[in-house]
Amino acid sequence: MLPEKIPAIFMRGGTSKALMFHRKDLPDQPSWDQLFLSLLGSPDPYMRQLNGMGGGVSSLSKVAVLEKSNRPDADIDYTFGQVMINEKKVDYSGNCGNISSAVGPFAVSEGLVKAVEGENTIRIFNTNTKKIIHSVFEVRNGKPLVIGDLEIPGVAGTNAPIRLDFLNPGGATTGKLLPTGNLTDTLEITGIGSIRVTMIDAANACVFVQAKDIGLRGDEFPNELNQRPEILDLLQEIRLQASVKMGISKNISEASQIKSVPYVGFVSPAKNSSTISNSPIDGAKIDLIARAISNGQPHLALPLTVSLCLGVAAKMPGSIVADVLQNQKTQTEETGQAIRIGMPSGILTVGAQVSNTTAGWVAQKGSFYRTARRLFEGFVYPQVDMDNP
Repeated sequence: MLPEKIPAIFMRGGTSKALMFHRKDLPDQPSWDQLFLSLLGSPDPYMRQLNGMGGGVSSLSKVAVLEKSNRPDADIDYTFGQVMINEKKVDYSGNCGNISSAVGPFAVSEGLVKAVEGENTIRIFNTNTKKIIHSVFEVRNGKPLVIGDLEIPGVAGTNAPIRLDFLNPGGATTGKLLPTGNLTDTLEITGIGSIRVTMIDAANACVFVQAKDIGLRGDEFPNELNQRPEILDLLQEIRLQASVKMGISKNISEASQIKSVPYVGFVSPAKNSSTISNSPIDGAKIDLIARAISNGQPHLALPLTVSLCLGVAAKMPGSIVADVLQNQKTQTEETGQAIRIGMPSGILTVGAQVSNTTAGWVAQKGSFYRTARRLFEGFVYPQVDMDNP
């Protein structure tokens, strides 16, 4: 039986929003799916989630559950849930980098960790990927600093910066940075034939293809892609085949039931383009252009974990991503140079430390700057049938 009401906090983290919960306030875990679907308003055939707290797009249909950690290397245990919009399903197979930026401020505001004045580092254990994330941000008068001058693509206004360091992000989904052991692989795709892809797993599993290989320019806007269902179907076929090749699923049928990973994206060389708000993007100020699809929807901005995979793959000569870089120096891990990615909402910069060792490629760390903001706190009400509780 679901409770009548549950304490919750609604937060923005990066370019996503989520309902945030204390683990102690939730019922037993077997009830989570039913609870989260009810609270977010899913499944909704109209794709609007008007009967819940969701926003009708994947970046606004998320939940996070937090509690103090018993691990010696972490302060907080954090579980992420991606609530499907038109399906009766909650996916826990991957993490959300954007919502990860809200975890540290939540933990401080809610008293889960003891903060000090000035810069704090909150150590987060993501239970989905079994990886550690360090969240670094300023605390003043005992509260996370919100006011600041950092503007991130896709979010209007400015807020205080939060640096996220994903430690040893390789193999978060599959156990290996390169799940097949190869920088590139070939997939056989209906209507196209053989196509080269890079399958990489850093914070989340991703598969990338060059835009030109699937008949695209590379700078298409999300609404353009939504008007071309044959392209979305093709990218879905790439995603499903990659899922099997990466060992995430045993077959295509099973792959179709795993909605969040792998993400699928396409990349192209840097050039002058524009954002969805019609602001120009100078091709000389970016290293490549990228687009991503998750849960069947083209993203208005890049998911943070997709960006991390791009940043890591860009440092690996021979990968699909490295092949399209404008500045070939950024292909070598020795430069330490951040990668500037042109995306629908602007430019995202990602830093990655990558080495080619005798044991193979290793990703030591990936770093981003995000912002987060507490929007609302109170109670959320699941829809409970009182006649059949």
